[in-house]
Amino acid sequence: MPPTITTQPPLFDTADAVARIAAASRRTQQPQSRADLVSLAMGEPDFDTPQRVTEAAHASLRAGRSHYSPLLGEPALREALAARLAKIAQAPVSAADVLITQGGTAGLAASILAIVDPGDKVVVPDPTYSLYGDLVAMAGGTVVPVPLAPDLHWDLDRLADALTDAKLFVFCNPVNPTGIVHGREELEALAGLLDGTPTIVISDEAYADLDYTGRPFTSAISVDGLRERTLYCQTFSKSYAMTGWRVGYLWGPSPLIQASARVHNTFNGSVNTVVQDAALVAVESCAEDVASMRAAYEQRREIMRTELAKIPGLTLSAPEGAFYQFPRYDLDLPSVEVVAALRTAHGVAVRPGSEFGAQGEHHLRLSYAAGPEAIVEGVRRLADGLAALR
Repeated sequence: MPPTITTQPPLFDTADAVARIAAASRRTQQPQSRADLVSLAMGEPDFDTPQRVTEAAHASLRAGRSHYSPLLGEPALREALAARLAKIAQAPVSAADVLITQGGTAGLAASILAIVDPGDKVVVPDPTYSLYGDLVAMAGGTVVPVPLAPDLHWDLDRLADALTDAKLFVFCNPVNPTGIVHGREELEALAGLLDGTPTIVISDEAYADLDYTGRPFTSAISVDGLRERTLYCQTFSKSYAMTGWRVGYLWGPSPLIQASARVHNTFNGSVNTVVQDAALVAVESCAEDVASMRAAYEQRREIMRTELAKIPGLTLSAPEGAFYQFPRYDLDLPSVEVVAALRTAHGVAVRPGSEFGAQGEHHLRLSYAAGPEAIVEGVRRLADGLAALR
């Protein structure tokens, strides 16, 4: 008999960045609704994309608009966005400083990788959108989380201390996961903290059109002292229900946009032309659709709040924007365990608060982007699940 030869599988040496991301990441994949599961976990509108946007994509395809787009994006879309940004910033905006990206995610990735060197200090609120920490880890930077005040707004004293020698401050407004809206006074306070420093700001304003405060929304780029140091990151996903289209954009100081474009062009290339043609129609003609969806979310917010208020042991947040509730529960259990029990035993999916930072522990993030019936049924299942865990 010939000898048996055994071989070991090859040992592949992957990049350190992969290990850094794995060690830092808190992100969890949550399921969509199905027959046996109600999902209040997805940060995705349940509305269809406005019909005129879809029709614009069809027309673009029929016209043969299927070739490479310019790396910075289609000129017509960039001009339209520059005009919109000029109104927000109350300052001149050049289309040359607008970069079309593969969704907001690629815009965040391009900007963070263009700014952060290994060892750089990057300050983020805690809790906040967990992708920021993953991207900083990829770049080799050091995340410094700053716990929020009890009302879930910034603790300005803690923030002032943390921002010393920081390369970058990243935040979203309105906030995922809390639904808080940072107003003008708060943003002006941030500008004061950064006065005289070289710290760069990334303001992720994906939910800017979903503000229920009754006040005009204040963008970071409209605030003196922030405008000159801020990269504005935006997406078509939330306002226009275009999550699957993967289109967003960046605007900011020319050197930062040029650096971000270098990164984005390297690993993404240009955004496909058809999507950009559709996005242009969204910018130019879908204001009524956005207003209609915002009104629906505001109604759903009240439905969810009413139903959650019936559950013993929950302390509700006061969401002012986006489409999230971030209640605190009184069980002595980690949020990942609570979420797992709710999903497997009671058929409702929510997100663990710990996904968004250490200070999010003992919270749950619930999305009211779901329909009214799903909200009522999902919260009913949540109530049953929390009662069973007691």
